[in-house]
Amino acid sequence: MKKKVLVVDDSALIRQVLSDIVNSDERFEVVDRAPNGEAALELLKKNTYDAVVLDVNMPKMNGIQLLNELRKNSISARVMMASTDTIEGARVTLDALEMGALDFVHKPQNVSECKSDEFKKDFLRVLSVVAESKPPVFESFEKIKENKKTVSKMVDIIGKHPVHNSGNSIVAIAISTGGPKSLQSVIPQLPSKLNAPVVIVQHMPKGFTATLAERMNQISEISVKEAEEGEELQKGQVYIARSGNHLKLKKRAGGKCVVTYSDEPHREGVKPCANYMFESLSECSYNNIVCVVMTGMGADGTEGIKNLKDKKKVHVISQDQNSSIVYGMPKNIANAGLSDQVVPLDQIAQEIILHVGVTN
Repeated sequence: MKKKVLVVDDSALIRQVLSDIVNSDERFEVVDRAPNGEAALELLKKNTYDAVVLDVNMPKMNGIQLLNELRKNSISARVMMASTDTIEGARVTLDALEMGALDFVHKPQNVSECKSDEFKKDFLRVLSVVAESKPPVFESFEKIKENKKTVSKMVDIIGKHPVHNSGNSIVAIAISTGGPKSLQSVIPQLPSKLNAPVVIVQHMPKGFTATLAERMNQISEISVKEAEEGEELQKGQVYIARSGNHLKLKKRAGGKCVVTYSDEPHREGVKPCANYMFESLSECSYNNIVCVVMTGMGADGTEGIKNLKDKKKVHVISQDQNSSIVYGMPKNIANAGLSDQVVPLDQIAQEIILHVGVTN
């Protein structure tokens, strides 16, 4: 049975072009179209779709306003945003992802580019991921506050009874679809005195990781930034890999670890690829390595961690199925027998803290 899709865009021409792309794939069928969020909301109140393709800028009710209304009405829809790649577009897209949209695709400025094979391929790839994803769960503010209280208490306890580990610690995280929203349940709960740097590979197109880092930094106690070439890793700092290049970690004279970027081809179909990051840790001086694999499609991270475990002692935390928006990357880690722990999203931060400790 074909998966049912709703296309929402204020341009009749774009609605037709996107519908043609969807209908060209035998897995999908556009069953409804809407010119704005207001009309889409009425359809979503009455019908269930396997995926919703949603424009951002529309009259009467835009994409962000529609997501807000879905949240208010507890309508859990699998939404894929059609976004521009401008700085402002990146900010709005992150707003959408935080409000429940599952993924996004760049929508070209002109119709001819929308009809290109490259856009069609990317569009259908993202649509297939979204259609197979779990519908978003709207976590209550009370639940978020309770999670933060739990972590805060744990930090106080660890501060009085420090975690003893043999040497330098580092946390390396791999994450993809559902990442920006899921990271909100992890990064803001890490303390500024975390006894390790945190390096994240989040699969995103160029131009979005800097905005993601800026957003995370605003809501977190721990400092968050996009990693820079040649930058020396510091404890109590989160580094997000820059999109468009592969991030690797390199040992510098004196034992310090620095960020390097390479322009090698895509691996696992993505760039940056977490496998490169994990494998590069084998050359660094860290001997307390915590690898975390979270929600995402595919198997990025599995090969890298397997190769790393052959050379170093590593503790691997993978996100569980129930809390993963897409149970692909963590599933592959678990199936390969690489997971030392399988935990829900709301426990990842505390497990990180328990394994690396905090500084006095």
